[in-house]
Amino acid sequence: MNSKEIIKKAEKELTEQFDIINEIRDFNQEKVLNAFINNKVAPEHFYTVSGYGHDDLGRETLDKVFAEVFRAEKAIARIHFASGTHTLACVLFGNLRPNDKLISVAGAPYDTMQEVIGTMGDDETKEDSLIAHGVLYDEVPLKNDDIDLEAIENAIDNTVKMVLIQRSKGYSTRKSLSIETIGKICQVVKTKNPNCICFVDNCYGEFVEEKEPLEVGADIIAGSLIKNPGGGIVEAGGYIAGKEKYVNKAANRLTAPGIGSEGGAMFNQHRLIFQGLFMAPSVVSEAVKGAILAAKIFDEIGYNSSPKYNEKRTDIIQNITFNSPEPLEQFCRTIQSLSPVNGYVTPIPEYIPGYEDQVIMAGGTFIEGSTIELSADGPMRAPYVAYMQGGLNYAHIKIALTKILDKVRN
Repeated sequence: MNSKEIIKKAEKELTEQFDIINEIRDFNQEKVLNAFINNKVAPEHFYTVSGYGHDDLGRETLDKVFAEVFRAEKAIARIHFASGTHTLACVLFGNLRPNDKLISVAGAPYDTMQEVIGTMGDDETKEDSLIAHGVLYDEVPLKNDDIDLEAIENAIDNTVKMVLIQRSKGYSTRKSLSIETIGKICQVVKTKNPNCICFVDNCYGEFVEEKEPLEVGADIIAGSLIKNPGGGIVEAGGYIAGKEKYVNKAANRLTAPGIGSEGGAMFNQHRLIFQGLFMAPSVVSEAVKGAILAAKIFDEIGYNSSPKYNEKRTDIIQNITFNSPEPLEQFCRTIQSLSPVNGYVTPIPEYIPGYEDQVIMAGGTFIEGSTIELSADGPMRAPYVAYMQGGLNYAHIKIALTKILDKVRN
């Protein structure tokens, strides 16, 4: 059986999983469509203003659409966020003050967030971290590589100002957190301390399930527009959504007190952000289908991969554990060689700002760093895991998997 036949056979066995993803796509697409209709999105909202960015009707309407989609009191979607990490940092610095306590309830957060918090990084970086600003920090360790609800309950008291809930696994081997699990965490936290802010790093998870974290008890969420909600066409930025008072504080950190969400020229990016959000449910579903197919194929060729093809999905990431550096590098180079941009480039491990270890990244994407486009990366540390994600269309992912099969079988 050749590689194309193996792929075709796998697709026939994935009909049930794909039907579930189609239902989620349709639900989320209708939700987004209704938000556009209810907020009367019109061509005049695609135009922009200059200078201070005052009285920008397009920006105001964009925020309302994001708020409705994510079931928030308020939202801001801005190109001014440099990355997902910057977006998350604005929430943290905006809402935490000296002697406030922050707890990460899913073990250590993503590498770049550890530098924001101050548990990693060089001396200069640590001087600008949350801890250097007097914020108290603790973590609830994982139990058997999973969330420990009992330990979370024991860690929460009236001194805890905020919990950080990272939905996606990041550069770890734990399971990504389903909306159901996030709801359980929020319930435990709020039972012990009703005033504690439940903050969810929603990166990689938008539109993978029918509900979003704010619908199950989270107070504020944030993510990147060059991941899921940008639909693969938004050029930069991030979003924050949740309770108005917490979003306002984050907006004051992005701009300045007194300006908040009322200023900031958008440089003619309104239409792309509106259109990207509208496209997002369908683009995300293509990526999720590709991840499921990848899981099926990786299982069949003996790769140690998770989540399994028949497990419930809550983000777009598929990880493959290699246990040594060479196959990790080879896998990323194969993905790069099958990219529409810079397919001729050979990725090598390199130190990247925000990461302690060298990282190898396959990212032949139209938008630099876009992980809703087909890409793969991983830190050069044990157990040497490649994190494959994205795909603007299912066909591209299928072609890439066919070529990977050809390489493995030859």
